[in-house]
Amino acid sequence: MSLEDFHRNFRSDMQTIIAERVEGGEGPFPSEELVFAEMVMEHVAETGICEAPTVCHWNGQVGNAKLRITGYALSSDETALDLFVTHYFGTDELNDLRDSDAAATASEGVRFLFRAAGGNLETRIDPTHPVRDLVATIRSRWNDLDRLRVFVITDGRTKTKRFSNKEVHQKMVAVEAMDMERLFRHTDGKPRDELALSLVQTIGRPLPCVHVPDPDADYEYVLTAIPGQLIRDLYLRFGSRLLEANVRTFLGSKKTVNKGIAETLKKEPEHFLAFNNGLVLVCDEAAFERSDDGSVGLSFLKGLQIVNGGQTTSTIYFASRDDRTIDLSHVMVPAKIIILKGSQDDARERLISNVSRFANSQNAVKMSDLSANRPFHVQLEKLANETWCPDGAGRWFYERAAGAYNVMLLREGTTPARRRKLKEMVSPKRKLTKNDIAKYHEAWRGKPNQVAMAGEKNFAAFMTALDEDPGIVPSPLDARWYRAVIAKVILFKEIEGMIKTKEAKEVFRQGWVNIATYVVAVVSNRLGERLDLEQIWLKQGISAGLRHLLWDWAVVVNSEFNRIAPGQQFSEVAKRAETWNNIRAADYPLPQGHVQEVRNV
Repeated sequence: MSLEDFHRNFRSDMQTIIAERVEGGEGPFPSEELVFAEMVMEHVAETGICEAPTVCHWNGQVGNAKLRITGYALSSDETALDLFVTHYFGTDELNDLRDSDAAATASEGVRFLFRAAGGNLETRIDPTHPVRDLVATIRSRWNDLDRLRVFVITDGRTKTKRFSNKEVHQKMVAVEAMDMERLFRHTDGKPRDELALSLVQTIGRPLPCVHVPDPDADYEYVLTAIPGQLIRDLYLRFGSRLLEANVRTFLGSKKTVNKGIAETLKKEPEHFLAFNNGLVLVCDEAAFERSDDGSVGLSFLKGLQIVNGGQTTSTIYFASRDDRTIDLSHVMVPAKIIILKGSQDDARERLISNVSRFANSQNAVKMSDLSANRPFHVQLEKLANETWCPDGAGRWFYERAAGAYNVMLLREGTTPARRRKLKEMVSPKRKLTKNDIAKYHEAWRGKPNQVAMAGEKNFAAFMTALDEDPGIVPSPLDARWYRAVIAKVILFKEIEGMIKTKEAKEVFRQGWVNIATYVVAVVSNRLGERLDLEQIWLKQGISAGLRHLLWDWAVVVNSEFNRIAPGQQFSEVAKRAETWNNIRAADYPLPQGHVQEVRNV
C-alpha cells in the first residue's frame, strides 16, 4: 500500500463514518475536521503514544493572539498532558504542509496552554463549555505536570515530525506533527521506528560497550551500562511504548522489588550498577562509533523495546519524579541489547516474544504475552471471517493486526465498484480492534473503571485476566460466544449513539464513552442472563422498548457522575473504583411495559 492509497482509504473511511452518524441522527455536527481529529486521536492512543483522548474543540483570542485546541489527553495520575490542534485540508489529494505552517498551528495550542497555566483564561470561557474543566485542571495541577506535548494532527504530510521545544512557565513543551505519513508508518506495522535514540546527541559521546557480532545468527549482542538519567528521559519521552514488548506493566512502588530500587536510588545511587539485575532490550537497528580512546561505542539505536526491566525503568522515572532529592547523575543501569537482524517481520516478532518470555522466566509474576499471534486473537479473527450476519450479506471484521482492514480493502477493492461493495459487506463501523474487544468484554464483565483506563492499559488487564482465569472465555472460542460478544458491541454502540445525538447533548454534555461503558456494566449487573443477546445478534440492533430502558438508565448514570464529582471530567472520575460502587448502587427504573430482549425469569 502506498502513502497515497492510505490517505485515500483513510478519507473514504472517514466519510463513511460521517454518513453513518448523520443517518443515526447526530446531524451535520461534528464536522468532517472533528471526525478526522477523533480518528487520529484514537489511533494515537491505540499505539500507546498517549492515554485515552477527548475531542474538545475550542478557539478564542486574547489580544491579537489566537488560541485553539481540538482535543486533549490527560494521564490518569494527571502528570502528563497532550494537546491536539488540527491543520485540515479536506482534499482528495495528499497535500504537503510546510513546517512554518505546522509550527504556526502548534503555536495556537502552546498559547492555549500558556494562558490556561497562567490562570487568566478560565473566566473568558463559557462556563458550560467542557474545555472550562480542562483549563481549571491545568491551572490547579500545573506544578505536577512534568510531560507536556502539543500535537499538530493533519491530513497532509510534513517534512518535520518533531519540532523545537517551547517553554511555557518554566516547563518545556514538546511539539510534534502527527501527519498522514506518520499514521501510515504505524498502520504499515512500523510504530517502533519512532523509538530512536542517538546517544551521541543525547549524552555527547558513544556509550562504551562490548559488541558481539555473529554472522550466522539472527541477532547481534551488546553489553553495556546506561546512565540512569537517560533511562528517565527515555521513559519521559516515550512512556509505555518503551515497554510494549514487556510482559508486565508497572506494578507500583509498594512492591518489594520496586521499593528496594527506589531505596537504592535515594541512599546508594553509586551502587545501583552492582545491586540491580539490569535491563534486556531489543532493537531493529544499531550503529557504532569509535570513542576518543579508540574503543567501540554504541552511538545509535532504532526500534528499541525494553523486554525485561520494565519495573526498573518505571521505578527510576516515578521515583525521581516524586522525590526531587534523588540524584541520577551517579546511577548506571546494566543492559543487554539484542540487535535483530532478520528481514522477516514474523520471525523478528517471534524472537522478541521468546526473548521477553525467557528473560522474564525467573519472575513468579504471571506473564501476559500481548502478541497478536496468541490463540485467542487468531481464533477470534477466524470466527469473524467465517460468521456472517443473519442477513447473509455482511459480517464483522476483527483487525488482529493493525492496518489489516485497509490492506483488505486495497487488496480486494481493486476498482471503485469493488471497494464500495466490500465496504457494504464489511462496513468500517463493523471493524473491531483488539482494544475494542477488551473494552466491550470488560465493560460487560463489570470492570467499567478499568475500561476507563482505556487503550493499552485496559487491553493489558484483559490479557492478564485471560491468563489468570482462562474460564472467562470458552476454549476454544465458539460461534455462540462470538455472537454474544457482537451483541454486547451493538448494545454499547446503541447507547453511545443515543446519548451523542444533537438533541441528547442537552442532557449528556460530556463523557459519552464513559457513560455507555457504565450503562453496559449496569445492564450486565442488573439483567445478566435475562438479557437475550442472541435476539440482539439476530436483529443486529435493539427494540424500541430496550432503547427506552437504556436511555432511562443512561440518564441515571449521567446524574450520578455529576453528583459524585460535580464540575470534573467524567473521563477521570470514571477511573475510580468508588465511582463504580456508587453507580452500581443507584436506583434504576424498571422497564415500562414489555421489553422483547428481557426474559421474564
